[in-house]
Amino acid sequence: MSNKITFKFDPDQEFQLAAVRSVVDLFEGHTPYRPGFLGSEEIIPNIPADEMLYDSDLRVNLEYVQNANGLPVTGELEKESGMMLEGIGVDSHDFPQFTVEMETGTGKTYVYLRTIYELNKHFGFTKFIIVVPSIAIYEGVFKSDLITRSHFASLYDNNTLNLIPYDGSRPGQVRNFANSSQMQVLLMTIDAFNKKSNNFYKATDKLQGSGLRPFEFVASTRPIVILDEPQSIDSTEKAKSAIRTLRPLFSLRYSATHRRSPNLVYRLSPVDAYHQGLVKKIEVTGIDALDNLTDMQLALEDVLMSPFRAKIRTLVNRGGTSSLETVTVKQGEDLYKHTKREEHREGLKVEEISVTGEKPSVIFENQTKLELGATTAPLRAEIFRAQIRETIIEHLQRQDKLRDLGIKVLSLFFIDRVSNYTDADGIIRKVFDEEFDQLKRSYANFKDLASEEVRSSYFAKKKAATGEVAIDTSAKTAEEREAEKAAFSLIMRDKEKLL
Repeated sequence: MSNKITFKFDPDQEFQLAAVRSVVDLFEGHTPYRPGFLGSEEIIPNIPADEMLYDSDLRVNLEYVQNANGLPVTGELEKESGMMLEGIGVDSHDFPQFTVEMETGTGKTYVYLRTIYELNKHFGFTKFIIVVPSIAIYEGVFKSDLITRSHFASLYDNNTLNLIPYDGSRPGQVRNFANSSQMQVLLMTIDAFNKKSNNFYKATDKLQGSGLRPFEFVASTRPIVILDEPQSIDSTEKAKSAIRTLRPLFSLRYSATHRRSPNLVYRLSPVDAYHQGLVKKIEVTGIDALDNLTDMQLALEDVLMSPFRAKIRTLVNRGGTSSLETVTVKQGEDLYKHTKREEHREGLKVEEISVTGEKPSVIFENQTKLELGATTAPLRAEIFRAQIRETIIEHLQRQDKLRDLGIKVLSLFFIDRVSNYTDADGIIRKVFDEEFDQLKRSYANFKDLASEEVRSSYFAKKKAATGEVAIDTSAKTAEEREAEKAAFSLIMRDKEKLL
């Protein structure tokens, strides 16, 4: 018998159906598409512009939807309007936008994928672009399409969409997108087309004979553009102009945290989601550092020049006792050398002493910045230790209670920097091992386990002379972008294995 996990989806979640209906009802009375042509290439658009519903019709439908959902009535149809990054005979474009607000964890991706199927079923729309802000969401959407494909096939008479993960090195994808009469969905990150230097805007011999650049194929279809987390996508004029370059017929905006909500058609607020039992209540354990604030603070008293030195007031260990003293440190020097305090051991090497700016300052290796006359917040090393210790305790206690029920507890750490875990002396790895080895003695099921047996991690990796090494996914060299994509692919595409 296979132990592989498969996902099952409930097609009758009323709150999701309401979100889908709210978009579909906007286009009641819409005329289906018919084929059109552009240049030497056959381009099948969603619909010729003269067959699109008049604005007045859309306003009437919008008012109906907003009233039905108890939302403020817009009155005027709000449009996105302005210059394009590139044009096809024209330099500007305008299109209506519609907003769907759904609380995190309530199936936003499922809703907009199902909306695509419904718009195709009722109105014949076939050209869609999903724009996302990051590789992580890109991989999540790709996975969502894979795991919902059979579910949607059963709902829509085996009619399935063709999701195309856009790759700038494969321009033939956009030709297939434009020429197919089947339901096509192009999945793109905003970074793939928000600069004129992107391959999306370049002529290429891989589209030989067409006379068209990739973006021209796409824009000529008049796609429906779906923005996933628009507050992270179109926050700049440059990004907005790139989206206009796609020449959308209209756009649909999906998020839980919109900065702006043009033509709001559906809202599932956090309160609504909680009262409907759609999201779980969470418990938060806070780390209160106030009791030991004096022990863990630093104060910059003065900055001296020729050479640069900083006078820092802090606690110093002298023969096993603590006293508040002022120590003088040079650039490149470790504060621990002067204080011999354990909380100063990690990350407090002086990286920079500066007299520029409003106030002289010191920046430490862990990026803590201390300005003249100011005092630091509690030191990160001690906060890390308290958080890690509390998480381990909670994990061990819960696992003891749930073990007989066959439930495995999973605890996650979201870390500030990859090297703080992956380096041999990484502070997070070091603190975890120390705290686990101390705490495990009180738990029979853990006392014989080594710390490396109970911790695991997911990081992008690249090849090095000595083997694979983890990299920081905030880095953006070409090699590291590929590694980042591979890391998120592992996490987001292999959810069954992870579970």
